[in-house]
Formats: sequence, C-alpha cells, structure tokens
Amino acid sequence: MPDRIHLAVALDGAGWHPAAWRESTARPRELTSAAYWRDLVRTADDAGLLFATIEDALSLGGRSFEADAETRRDRVRGRLDAVLLASFLAPLTGRLGLVPTATTAHPEPFHLATGLQTLDHASRGRAGVRLIAGSTPQERANFGRRTEGPTGLPASGRVDDDPALLAAFREAGEVAEAIRLLADSWEDDAIVRDLETGKFLDRDRVHNVDFAGEFFSITGASIVPRSPQGQPLITALAHQSVPYRFAAEHADLVFVTPADAGEVGGILSELDGAAVDRGEPLRVFADLLVLVEETRAEAEAVWNRLQDRAPLRSDARVVVGSADDVVDEIRALAAAGVDGIRLRPARLPADLDAIAERVVPRAAAAGILLPDDGAPTLRERLGLPRPASRYARQEVGA
Repeated sequence: MPDRIHLAVALDGAGWHPAAWRESTARPRELTSAAYWRDLVRTADDAGLLFATIEDALSLGGRSFEADAETRRDRVRGRLDAVLLASFLAPLTGRLGLVPTATTAHPEPFHLATGLQTLDHASRGRAGVRLIAGSTPQERANFGRRTEGPTGLPASGRVDDDPALLAAFREAGEVAEAIRLLADSWEDDAIVRDLETGKFLDRDRVHNVDFAGEFFSITGASIVPRSPQGQPLITALAHQSVPYRFAAEHADLVFVTPADAGEVGGILSELDGAAVDRGEPLRVFADLLVLVEETRAEAEAVWNRLQDRAPLRSDARVVVGSADDVVDEIRALAAAGVDGIRLRPARLPADLDAIAERVVPRAAAAGILLPDDGAPTLRERLGLPRPASRYARQEVGA
C-alpha cells in the first residue's frame, strides 16, 4: 500500500495561467460574482478535497514586482477580499476547509485575527489562513503608511541577504503570534448564559493579550468568543531557508515547491532542522500546477496555446498531461514523504473540474488518498490536536 496523503486546491481568479481567462471554458465576466466562487468551492467540496486556498493581494498587480504589473491590460485584474469571500462560502460548503491568503504588512493584526475567528465560527471549524510576509511597492503605496520594504529578491536570490525581507518575516511572525494569542484570549467556557443569575459572561475567563512586539502592540482581548478549532490553521508558502524557519516556528502547515520528488528529502530535512522545538509535527504539502486533458497530446496543445498568449513562470512544478500523468506525480511525491499535495489549476473552472472528475477518482482507486475520517474540523482531519487556551491553566474565579 503506498503512502496516503491529502489533496487540496489553490484557487485564483480564472486559474494560475495568466492567459487562462481567454479560454472558451473560462468565465471572465463572473470572476467577482458570488455564483462563480460558489460553483468552484462546491466542486472542490463534492470531490472530497481537504481544503481550498484563496489567493489575495493588496494592489491591482497582485504580488508581482514587475514594473508594469499595475498598468498592463492583458492580465486578470480585480478580485474579492479573500477572508470576506471565505466567510460567504463557509455555509455553502460542508467539509471543505477554507484558507484565505492574507498579507501581514498592512492589515491590522487584530482585525485579521477576528476575521479568521469569525470564519472559523461560520465554517464550524474549517478555517485557516495563508500568511504572506511583506508587501510590494504598489501595495505600500496603496496604504500610504510606510515607504520602505521589500522590492523583490536580491541579486543572490536569498532572503537572508535582504534586511527588508528579513524584517518582513519577523513582522509576519508577530502577526502569527497575535492571531494565536487573540484566539486564546477567550477560554472555552467563558460564556455562561445563566438566565437565573443574569450572568452572560465570566469576565475572569476573558484575558487581555498585552502583546508588545517590534512592529505593533495589542492590549486587550478578542471581540470574538473562542471558535471551534481553538486556533485557525496557519499556513505559509516557503521556498528557502528563511521562509522554512518562519513556517517551522509559526505555521501548522507549509506549502513547498520541489522541482521533482527527488528534492523532497532535502526540503523535509531542512524543515525538520528548523522545527526542533515544535510540539506538533509541521504538515508539509507540495504544490503542483496542473493542466489536465484526456490525453497528454491534447493537454500540451492547450498549454502551448496559453504560453503563446502569455508565458507563465511558475515557482511550482508544472504537470501538463492526462489525469494519469497527474496521479503519477502525486504518487511519487507521496512516496517521498509529503503529507499532501496542493494542486494549482492552470485554468478555472476547467482544470478544477478535471481534478474532481478524473484525478481524484484515479488517485483514490490507486490507494493514494487518505479517506475522510469524519472528523469535524480541519485541524482534526490533518491529525492536529485542538490547542488549549494558554490562559486556561491560570487560576481564575467563578
């Protein structure tokens, strides 16, 4: 029996290929409609995928550092706020985890934390977040509160060599800690609802956070009572040492981008080295960008057409072929030791439909996928315990 893993999906506009919106299967007039996103998540939910991440950015050009990112007209522009969108989608889904993307440099950590706690309540324990460290110059200009920050990777390609990027990851670490602290600030039994005495809240079980960091401070408790998971699932994408350390110190799950299964062992070793002080193991998902047709020849013809229109440069491995080709890649990564695969559909909804209708059934038949064990929350489905409030150990009054 092969190693069994989870499958997840990454949703972004018309798909991860920049020319996907021009395909006949695309729905470019509906990308900001409720119906479009409802259809996507229901497809993923019905297919039994573990969770869906939802991309986001704080400028028209997205996360691009290219000089013309804001002005070019041949790319999808305009998006819905990912956290708000996820809360809308929560009651429309039954099992699918919802993991919006959030940039850590500009949103107030308190607002982000309460938004995620609200999502966890709305989804009955299926909330997560993908934190992105730093911001682009265009995002900083939109907020107007800071002028300094990352301008892209340095010439060396190493985050370690750019003080601005290092500062961005320190700030992201503080945001992750604030999310967890505020989630813990209400103990599970803080709400009493005693009709006889008229006591709704045990105020002694709601705790001020009193966080003071390098980049911000928070005094007080969350406005949202403790949610079903205790803390929302925190995830991050990592490509090299500094992001690996950030994920090991602050995340529950990390997305990695091996060029092939042979690179997985080295990545896992580096993550293990960074995670020596963790209480729970870090879950590792490998990313694959996929374009799926009935045959490899058909898929390659579509890919070549897309590339002619707008060449894609991907950080993740690209698999262009049949469902069997994708399953072969999933099988190899599973054998290499990852806990799951996050599939990035090149075209939406076409490749999501192919994942649901052809990839998932083939992978399940091959014995690669972990079955749904019926656990109610996203954390539990990942085999992660529900964290106890760090304040629950204190002696408190009735």
